[in-house]
Amino acid sequence: MSDQLPQRRTPYPVSDPRYSVSPQMVTTAFELPGYRVRQNLGVVRGIVVRSRNVFVNIGAVFNQLVGGNITAWSNLCEQARRDAFDIMIQHATEIGANAIVGARYDATEIATGVTEVLAYGTAVVVEPNEGTGIYNS
Repeated sequence: MSDQLPQRRTPYPVSDPRYSVSPQMVTTAFELPGYRVRQNLGVVRGIVVRSRNVFVNIGAVFNQLVGGNITAWSNLCEQARRDAFDIMIQHATEIGANAIVGARYDATEIATGVTEVLAYGTAVVVEPNEGTGIYNS
């Protein structure tokens, strides 16, 4: 696990920085194999609101006519999810977590062409189980 704080992705601090959450320590499960939850720090979230670019829309409409994957919109969705995930990790890091369990995504269209993407989970402090071999060589 890195001791460096991730680059801040929000224009404001979510809370005081303490530890760092590695993306490998984020799971949709409610436990991490080889670790035990020592402390539950509560729900963390990352919110991104995106609108579609008019030029991207023109290309996407053409792509709809021919069929197939609309890569411009796929890339937009993937970038929004990635940004929401990164902000969720920043939030967890700033409240002192070293892992996130129960991670989920949600998306809502809040206006025509404007979508909110939310990544959320439970920030926890975990420690390796004794005798699991994770840190034993």
